[in-house]
Amino acid sequence: MTDVHSVEQRSRNMAAIRGKDTKPEMLVRRGLFARGYRYRLHRSDIAGKPDIVLPKYRAVIQVQGCFWHKHNCRYFKWPATRTAFWRRKIEGNVARDQRALYQLKVDGWRALIIWECALRKRSPERLEKLLDQVEQWLHSQSEYLELPLEPPLD
Repeated sequence: MTDVHSVEQRSRNMAAIRGKDTKPEMLVRRGLFARGYRYRLHRSDIAGKPDIVLPKYRAVIQVQGCFWHKHNCRYFKWPATRTAFWRRKIEGNVARDQRALYQLKVDGWRALIIWECALRKRSPERLEKLLDQVEQWLHSQSEYLELPLEPPLD
């Protein structure tokens, strides 16, 4: 299957994809702030430069894109073109994520991964339920959690 975009257009599209301040990340940040949580962003002195750092809870939150981090859900599919490049790129991302999680644990940080699919097409009520889960985790002793716990079926 050939790409529907020219090489130049595809390059522009890929260059426009953000690594910080993504829509899913902003949803979580705004929700936490509205609930009174204060945090730091993308601290470079912590393994993996987590999206959200809550020092008071010794916790970090990563909001990960399903495609870029190979989530087992309907939003991840291996690209049909340049497969070797994409396998190296995505598998490299996954390996880097695992190294960062290990280092976070060694350094005494708790980690929460929120997958993009947990935030897609969500009603305000469902977003509030997700934020309730985040809040419960922050006040627990659990070292690690992924949301959604299972890939959504919607």
